[in-house]
Amino acid sequence: MVEFSIADRRYTYIHEFNAEAVDVHHILVQTSKARGLFLCLTAFALLVNASCFFLVKDVSISILWSLLFSAIIIKSMFWKPVVKESVIIMPAFGVQLETHYRSGRIVRRFVPIDKILKPLLVECVTSVTCYWSMSFILREEADLMLVFKELRPPVKMLAPIWKALCVASGSEENSGTYSK
Repeated sequence: MVEFSIADRRYTYIHEFNAEAVDVHHILVQTSKARGLFLCLTAFALLVNASCFFLVKDVSISILWSLLFSAIIIKSMFWKPVVKESVIIMPAFGVQLETHYRSGRIVRRFVPIDKILKPLLVECVTSVTCYWSMSFILREEADLMLVFKELRPPVKMLAPIWKALCVASGSEENSGTYSK
């Protein structure tokens, strides 16, 4: 049963709560029809350039450059093959983190609930950009564990997941610095 959802330009957040006390949070990547059309046109241009490359004996440098440019554009269109990332909270057992790829592959990671000390919302600042991410402080681990490895959803989508993780792990919600 879908309880709550938020959508923006790049991502859609869906919260499902089952009667078995399993709390499921999905972050889906928005797909664009214009991107698909652009990808088809670029693939067509790559096919035309490749056929010119093999059919024409006198290969000009412009054909090689357009062939390389088309290949780079197609590769950049498929650079993020992630469809969705999910956080499945089972308060009695732990948290399962899932990453679903466009190819159908699913990567699952399970963290036992007694190993989670505290979920964190962290603001990451680089020289170019600033974004929010979610991490776990784990017992007997020196490093933080990222919850969303591939996607960078906005903080308005991360906040409900963080609150549910705080409740499930037993850590105090008020001790964090996030307030919205």
